Amino acid sequence: MATLAPTSALAGATIPFGEDKSVSVGFGMRGSYSSIENAAPDGSHSNDFNLDSARIFLGASLNKNIKGMFNTEWDGDRIRVLDAAAQFAISPELNVWAGRLLSPSDRANMAGPYYSLGGGYWAGVASRYGYNGGIFRGRDDGVVVWGNLAGGKLGYSFGAFEGHTFGIGSLTDDQAKAAGISASDKPMFAGRLQYDFWDAEPGYYGTGSYLGSKDILAIGMAGRQQKDGVLTTGGIGDYESWNVDFLMEKRLGTAGAVSIEAAYYDYDTGNVILAEQGKAWSAGGGYIFPIALGSLQPYLRYQKFEADTGIDTRQEDLGVNWIIDGYNAQLGAVYSRTKMTRASDQSRFVVALQLQY
Repeated sequence: MATLAPTSALAGATIPFGEDKSVSVGFGMRGSYSSIENAAPDGSHSNDFNLDSARIFLGASLNKNIKGMFNTEWDGDRIRVLDAAAQFAISPELNVWAGRLLSPSDRANMAGPYYSLGGGYWAGVASRYGYNGGIFRGRDDGVVVWGNLAGGKLGYSFGAFEGHTFGIGSLTDDQAKAAGISASDKPMFAGRLQYDFWDAEPGYYGTGSYLGSKDILAIGMAGRQQKDGVLTTGGIGDYESWNVDFLMEKRLGTAGAVSIEAAYYDYDTGNVILAEQGKAWSAGGGYIFPIALGSLQPYLRYQKFEADTGIDTRQEDLGVNWIIDGYNAQLGAVYSRTKMTRASDQSRFVVALQLQY
């Protein structure tokens, strides 16, 4: 009988060179084929192959308390810095990271494209943190304090970051100065609290599914706030957002495991960029079961964003993942249907390959 796939983050390689001293290196990539309705130059279905992501993971340990990470990402044109942070591991209950990193947010964004239910980003419909705000792929410059309390079941993270760039047309602080816009330069504060009622989820980042390796019942809340956080040539506004997310994953013995997740979002740009202001929610469910080689994970998910422009965006996904080696090797296929107010519906079919070493 095949067992459910393990959920190791990535294999990589670690080179020790002294007591508690080491350097690690890893690689990750996601490539896809997509066929999108009305996306070809003649109005027919497009047929495109794309390198969605290519990352190099570098880590170093000076001793058991001082570590660092440096990760890169392909942005479609060039290789850019994704993460670059010093990591001070004082204890499981207290960690301090400083540099460029992912600021606290919802589970979907903390899981990212490699560890979400079904794989890939959530298309930015409900969870808008991955592209809205920050420097690149949701990363920002700042410092965060985080830890796991109560036997690892209560996770917290709070930090201060540069912020800005919330929505199309928004400016960084330097761009606003160059444009002659007068505004305060307050940091963006971000935080997340999460409680695990069943198995604990230690660590800073999130995972959309444990692929049947744990029993999870978790509720999390995240929020962001920045005074004069929305800078545009047409106005200045305070930025605020918050969300609540839920994940339940239950093992069913040799039959596999079922997972259900949901989230609610509220975004406020101070009435400056209405296209990024409004309410959103999402829900998803999956079932993973063993096969002769790995596991299969069919899933479905739904997202909706009601912008204050009066334009609603909905997306429905139906897909299946072949879990070959946890999150290190997966092959997935998904059919999506997107509906937007005063626009034609659009369907797409995507096949994606994910590898991590």
